[in-house]
Amino acid sequence: MGSWGCGWWSCRAPGGDARCRERLGRHAALNEVPDYHLVPAPDPWRPTHHPAELTPLSRLLKRLFVWPLLGLLVAGAFGVWWVDEPLQLAPGVTEQTPLDLEIAPGQSARGIAEKLSLSGVQTPWVLLYGWFRVSGQSRDIKAGSYEFAPGTTPRSLLSKLVRGEQAFRSITLLEGWNHRQVFELVRASPDLTQDLEGLGSADIMALIGYPGRHPEGRFFPDTYRVAKRATASSVLRQAAQAMDKRVADAWAQRDSGVPLRSPEEALILASIIEKETGLESDRQRIGGVFTNRLRIGMRLQTDPAVIYGLGERFDGNLRRDDLQTDTPYNTYTRAGLPPTPIAMPGAASLRAAVQPGDTKAIYFVARGDGSSQFSATLEEHNAAVRRYILRR
Repeated sequence: MGSWGCGWWSCRAPGGDARCRERLGRHAALNEVPDYHLVPAPDPWRPTHHPAELTPLSRLLKRLFVWPLLGLLVAGAFGVWWVDEPLQLAPGVTEQTPLDLEIAPGQSARGIAEKLSLSGVQTPWVLLYGWFRVSGQSRDIKAGSYEFAPGTTPRSLLSKLVRGEQAFRSITLLEGWNHRQVFELVRASPDLTQDLEGLGSADIMALIGYPGRHPEGRFFPDTYRVAKRATASSVLRQAAQAMDKRVADAWAQRDSGVPLRSPEEALILASIIEKETGLESDRQRIGGVFTNRLRIGMRLQTDPAVIYGLGERFDGNLRRDDLQTDTPYNTYTRAGLPPTPIAMPGAASLRAAVQPGDTKAIYFVARGDGSSQFSATLEEHNAAVRRYILRR
């Protein structure tokens, strides 16, 4: 064993090495040897510094990565919660009075977010804009008019904008209306964008693609579902195109031998049938009466056409003088059909014009209950007049 090969246990043990004890005693006298009972051997796995003491590099890495990562995790958790939470809307917004939003073509996602906040979505626009961007759908938002009711979440809001689920309104045109009533309706609608101001009938027809066409009877009576803020002219265009199709379909299915030379004449006759009765079961029989008259060259003698020709002069009471006053629409003084339709016919009247009922009647008179009494001879007709009109 070398000069330092002794250990404290061997030196202190009974009968230990004398030289070792002598050497240790000498060092102890000089205060060079610690008490080995109190000082443990060093642990090579124990850190030599306190773990809380970070180096400048560690602190920098913590600032650069740890805190931003925690921030992202918190923001992500908030976002997952927020996109499915109902948005706070302005006071007064209800199911019946929803929040309106108009998106112009080409409007940016940021502009849309700002407009939402200005329109009544009580959420900072930067949050909405961030949601649009993070979703990856900011470029897919479609222009149009939208409505949002209470309960709308950021997710459902964006879904509606991306799908183009615009707000729609119903515009109803009634059978038997004339073109003035149609124009008045679309001009007065608060849900339509008005583009008919200052335009006369001819200008309107040109605007919707029917230059030179008379507006009477050109619009099919129906309920049209149109986007909110659609132009008034677009509604008229849609109704005119619908009438074109209905007339074309009816003309293609006309009975052989009907005394009509064109789809236009079918439309004119259908408009007269429409104004003569509101009872659908009578329409084809009335169509048969007018068809019989046209075949034998008899004048139609239809009061609604006379009334239409009188225009604003008609005061609600048709007089004998009115029947004798010649106008292009007086079917008592003129043979054949009037020059234009006198109203908007529905599908049943169009069908009655081209598929008239099989009847020998050439006269009919209103019974007073909405139905008509049909007669094949003048004598029968005069008797019906005395019974239902003169009440004799």
